[in-house]
Order: sequence, then structure tokens, then C-alpha cells
Amino acid sequence: MAEAVILKKILEELMENAKQIRQEELEQFADKVQDAKRVFVAGAGRSGFVARAFSNRLMHLGLTVYFVGEPTTPSIQKGDLLIIASGSGETGSLKVMAEKAKKQEAMVAAITIFPQASIGSMADAVIRVPGVTPKSELESTATSVQPMGNAFEQTTWLICDNIIMILMERMGRTEEEMFSLHANLE
Repeated sequence: MAEAVILKKILEELMENAKQIRQEELEQFADKVQDAKRVFVAGAGRSGFVARAFSNRLMHLGLTVYFVGEPTTPSIQKGDLLIIASGSGETGSLKVMAEKAKKQEAMVAAITIFPQASIGSMADAVIRVPGVTPKSELESTATSVQPMGNAFEQTTWLICDNIIMILMERMGRTEEEMFSLHANLE
């Protein structure tokens, strides 16, 4: 049986990316989630899929969480948190959301390759993810064995799972408690 060489290269890349993630950034991000009255999560494109999955797990923790753009998403207010996943940190619609959240005195947290970009510079907590994206004009020395922003999205998914595990421990939540909140109308 032949070895899955490309799969191994992807996993090796993700392991190298993981080595560059700072634990203190993960903890500060989790602090913002815990401090928030309500959590709003946003992302566009493939990063949006990751963000949507993260909002689902936050709901499983028992938090009041909304994915931005759904018809039942209320207005953001002071004391709320907007979490944005954006590789470039410059996605137009997400940048506008961050500006509106700040205007309402809500907190902003970002997961991005470029903390110095617009969204990261507005954020109260930032997790810097190594990666590349063709959507940024900022200079990056990063390379990837994968096309486009794949490594960013994959690493972001793992970061979100890590944050869930931090919050599970802090909140004393078990898998059984989380599963009790899992969708049951499927």
C-alpha cells in the first residue's frame, strides 16, 4: 500500500504552524469569550465555514452565540464580542463589521495572518496564524505546500478547537453536557 505523501506534507505543515501559535494569545482570546455577554462570529468564504463551525461549538458550551448574517442574529451591543476569522485581515465586509462593533462598544477578537491589518488593529485580542493568502498586499515570508489559504483555514479550525477545549476546562463542561445541546431535530 502506497503512503499518502501529500497528506503527510500537509500534516507536517500544520505541525510547524502549530509551533508558532502563542499560548498566551489563545488564553487572552478565551478570556474575551468568557467576558462577553453574547458572542457573534463572522468569516467569509472558507474561513466563514470554519467560523460557523466554531460558533456551533460555542453554542454547545452553553454560550449565547450568533453567526453573523443569519436572519435571527440580533444587533451587537456593549459587552458583546465579535469574533472574526480573516486571513488577510482586510476582507471588506468583515472590516465594516469590526468598525460597527467597536462603534457599539463591543469587543472584537480576530484570527488572522496579519494582526497589523485593519481587523487585527481594531481587535482586543488577536491570534496570529502563520500562513499565506493571495488576498493580502502585506508582505509575508511564509510559504505553503498547499494552494491559496488552505493552511490558514486548517490551522484556524484547530485553533478554534483548542479554544473550545480551554473553555471546557475553565467552565467545567463535559462532552456529555455539550452533547445535550447538540441539534436533535436532524
